[in-house]
Amino acid sequence: MKTNDVVWVALDLPTLEEAEKMANLVSERVAGFKIGLELFTGYGPKIVETIKKYGRVFLDLKLHDIPNTVSHAIQQLSKLEVNYLTIHSFGGKAMLEAAKAGKDKALRAGLKPPKLLAVTVLTSLFTTDLIELGIEQSPKDLVLKLAKLAKDSGVDGVVASAHESKEIKKKLGQGFIVATPGIRPAGFEKGDQKRVVTPKKAIEAGADILVIGRPVIEAKEPIKVLDSIASEIKDL
Repeated sequence: MKTNDVVWVALDLPTLEEAEKMANLVSERVAGFKIGLELFTGYGPKIVETIKKYGRVFLDLKLHDIPNTVSHAIQQLSKLEVNYLTIHSFGGKAMLEAAKAGKDKALRAGLKPPKLLAVTVLTSLFTTDLIELGIEQSPKDLVLKLAKLAKDSGVDGVVASAHESKEIKKKLGQGFIVATPGIRPAGFEKGDQKRVVTPKKAIEAGADILVIGRPVIEAKEPIKVLDSIASEIKDL
């Protein structure tokens, strides 16, 4: 397996110029780029159009609102022709179904809507964090429950850690997409992530998309980091 099959670099950078520079540098070694709240809030659709020149785009906005608002937002965002868009599974079944309906309306209107990925439990959260929120389930049990809800609602896949992806694939099928953040190559600090794994372990667990941010964008030599990941996963 190659990095440009599965690795999406999270462009969690403060300026359009820095994001474009990084995208240009690594474009030949990655599957695409994740654009999150920081850049989209700062630059809006312009950042998407800029990064699309260098590859595919995963727009990570974690939409979480009333069903009607989410449905209309997805129809608007479909005009950007990104490849993936995140919504939040905690919005509930009605919101998830409305998201799917918004995607279908965009398709009927002749647009190219993104595949929808429902965020389950953030990789920065652990059992104690869920307890503070009044949730008694373990992260794994909650992720599996939310993943099933997403699939039953017609969503294309989920964002989940590799600690849950094997069970998701087993219970919901190989065609149900699993995007895994919190990827840390051997030797890298966890940062504010808690449920992290190496690229190899994530792929072995069933991840279809590896989202890697700080280990690449904060590296002195990003290409070397990507090449080390390539070496790690080449036989998978």
